Amino acid sequence: MAVNVLGLRNHVDGPFVAVVPVVDGVSLVDLVGAFETSRGYDLPGSYAGLARGEDFDPALWRPTRRGRRRTTVLGCECGQAACWPLRTRIRTVGHQVMWDSFDQPHRPDRDYSGFGSFTFDAGQYSAALADPAGRRRG
Repeated sequence: MAVNVLGLRNHVDGPFVAVVPVVDGVSLVDLVGAFETSRGYDLPGSYAGLARGEDFDPALWRPTRRGRRRTTVLGCECGQAACWPLRTRIRTVGHQVMWDSFDQPHRPDRDYSGFGSFTFDAGQYSAALADPAGRRRG
């Protein structure tokens, strides 16, 4: 199983700051947009990062062993996370964190089984969450 690298990038739009997940150097917005386009879905890639201090909560991105919780990792490009969320299951598998079972709750007929999964080293994942501004490198 390939191990991915998680980064969190700040996207500044006027007074607003959104946190955008980056997987192996590529924005999750771009990754899911390419997937949705390849499937012919309407409104492909209409996502944005989560508003810092409002919708982005690193505690909700901590994995669970059973992975029953759905976590919003992207919100709508309008700025409201609940308007058009991309959700995933975040769980631990050994010493790794896995994002899988993506969904778009406003389009339950969409099949995201071909998108992801993403597997991160638990230590690197925790470090990324502890430094969402990306100040630390290494």
